[in-house]
Amino acid sequence: MRVVLQRVTRASVTIDDRVAGEIGAGFLLLAGFTHGDTPAHVDWMAEKVAGLRLFSDADGKMNLALADVGGAVLVVSQFTLYGDAAKGRRPSFIDAAPPEVAIPLYERFLDRLRALGLPVEAGEFGADMKVELLNDGPVTLVLERAP
Repeated sequence: MRVVLQRVTRASVTIDDRVAGEIGAGFLLLAGFTHGDTPAHVDWMAEKVAGLRLFSDADGKMNLALADVGGAVLVVSQFTLYGDAAKGRRPSFIDAAPPEVAIPLYERFLDRLRALGLPVEAGEFGADMKVELLNDGPVTLVLERAP
């Protein structure tokens, strides 16, 4: 499982001119799944995201987690995180999990984040989405839990 996390002031995802999800301060999570990912990988990632201290405390140090600042998450599925452009000009996506594997993992990720007490908004798996964000910092991390 691979997640690109961006700390945001605000973020939204639109599908066919309809806002599917939007948040204020928090994390935009682009989530991709590969062959061999398991529910345990998803649970680990949700706990990692919830516990990351990426918000500034009174001393200006990144010392506060989402729950400490009342932040939310916007999760967008993105199979292209497993794109391989090492050869040629057209990326290969054979490392991305097929929908029948990825959809249940994506849904579990959303459920697990909610179970950890986080406000969660989401895109729609497989949809053509337009994502807007105002990156705060900028702070961007790539998180991975290999199978």
